[in-house]
Amino acid sequence: MIVRFGYVAMSTVIPDCSPSKTMTMASFNKLGDREAGLRKLESIARINLHNTLRLLKHNAGSDIMVYRLTSKLIPLATHPDLADWHPLSALAEEFAEVGTYVKKHGMRVSFHPDHFTVLSTPRPEVLASSIRDLQHHADMLEAMGLPATAKSNIHIGGAYGDKPLSAARFCEQCSALPLALRERMTLENDDKTFNAVETLEVSRSLGLPMVLDIHHQWVNNEGELPWELWPEIQKTWTSSLALKDVLPGEVLPPKIHVSSPRSPSDPRSHADGVEPAPLFAFLKRIAEGTPAVDVMIEAKLKDGALFGLMEAMTELAQGGNGITVLNGASVNIQA
Repeated sequence: MIVRFGYVAMSTVIPDCSPSKTMTMASFNKLGDREAGLRKLESIARINLHNTLRLLKHNAGSDIMVYRLTSKLIPLATHPDLADWHPLSALAEEFAEVGTYVKKHGMRVSFHPDHFTVLSTPRPEVLASSIRDLQHHADMLEAMGLPATAKSNIHIGGAYGDKPLSAARFCEQCSALPLALRERMTLENDDKTFNAVETLEVSRSLGLPMVLDIHHQWVNNEGELPWELWPEIQKTWTSSLALKDVLPGEVLPPKIHVSSPRSPSDPRSHADGVEPAPLFAFLKRIAEGTPAVDVMIEAKLKDGALFGLMEAMTELAQGGNGITVLNGASVNIQA
């Protein structure tokens, strides 16, 4: 089984390379000149896209082919007071440059809209805001010229006092979305509300691929072991929505998220790095019957955690254990 490791948005290795520089609405209003403010926002976005390209080059040099883009590339992009602002046309060249680099190097990139994007909500205004946010992410991926294999990952959302009703509402409101949004979506189990079993049920119902977060599954489960769910989770990656724009003869590897608890007293928060033993145990269990899987590291040290994990994998490989290190960010694991 080929395992590729990736990380989220920021680098702790490359200095002064934030792709998430921002401006608050309060600072925007203080400028007193709306057009000047919009140009300032676009200037910040150009810096973010430039730094994104720098990070992608860093990734390519380190064999990192899996990367989550920050949702904050364009500051205030979905703020309701700026609804008449359409920055993507002004930033077309920069977005295209990022997308060209991604495609040239065969990278897998994604977004993870924030927790305010909630399709299970009973409130129409929250639903409208959530759809606007999903559309914004899809528009950015379109501006990069990336196919539907570049996706936005979301959680089901809140239970609102009735989890089955909320799951049904999610399914109804998700099904009503344009196909162009649904084909770019994946669903992930969370650490407090919708566990892996419940998320898998919704994923199968909607034909959406499921991202298994093994840390979330550990702190929020029904007694199942994560690899027991894997055969059914893997099947969600063969749905028509999952395979949109996948070339004939190719596959889109399933994706999982991994992080480690910060401490026994704070098991839900993420540690700086990733404890290799639980991850390796899971990967070993699913290796038979899984040709490839992509692992998104959600540790505080970002790419630093990835490099630390690869050092641990190299040590495991030197001791046998059925691991072969392929390059700076991927391994082959035998069952």
